[in-house]
Amino acid sequence: MAQVLAAAGHRHEPRLLADAVRTAQQAADALGVTVGQIAKSIIFRRLPEGAAVLVVTAGDRRVDEAKVAALLCGPGQSLGRADAAFVREATGFAIGGVAPLGHAQPVLTLIDESLSRFDEVWAAAGHPNGVFQLQPQDLPRLTQAPVADVTVAPEPQGVL
Repeated sequence: MAQVLAAAGHRHEPRLLADAVRTAQQAADALGVTVGQIAKSIIFRRLPEGAAVLVVTAGDRRVDEAKVAALLCGPGQSLGRADAAFVREATGFAIGGVAPLGHAQPVLTLIDESLSRFDEVWAAAGHPNGVFQLQPQDLPRLTQAPVADVTVAPEPQGVL
């Protein structure tokens, strides 16, 4: 991943953490940041042809599959879940370490607009122990993907 990032002109090298960080919360805890600052990679399968769809979203948000389908699915297409074997085949990475770039095959990608709330975010670097730092505006440049509203609105906090 270091070579992929360097070739893309990214200035931060991947960091290898002592323990695997397979969830956004584990990554946030290990890095001392908020869970929203973790740019988590969620893979879907577009049916019927089986194209891989990657949504890079803030760690404190949940992907709205209907919004993603509206953006990337045409007539007769739908989004389906991707199992571990599909994720590995399409991206070259295991679940928990899927980077937003450097995939084994072309992947349809969307970037969650809610990541722009932060000055810095952290993404998986192709390994469950690997992460790299970036600014949210780096993601569209690195992935050539559009930024879109692709998440469910969070529940209001402290409202009775």
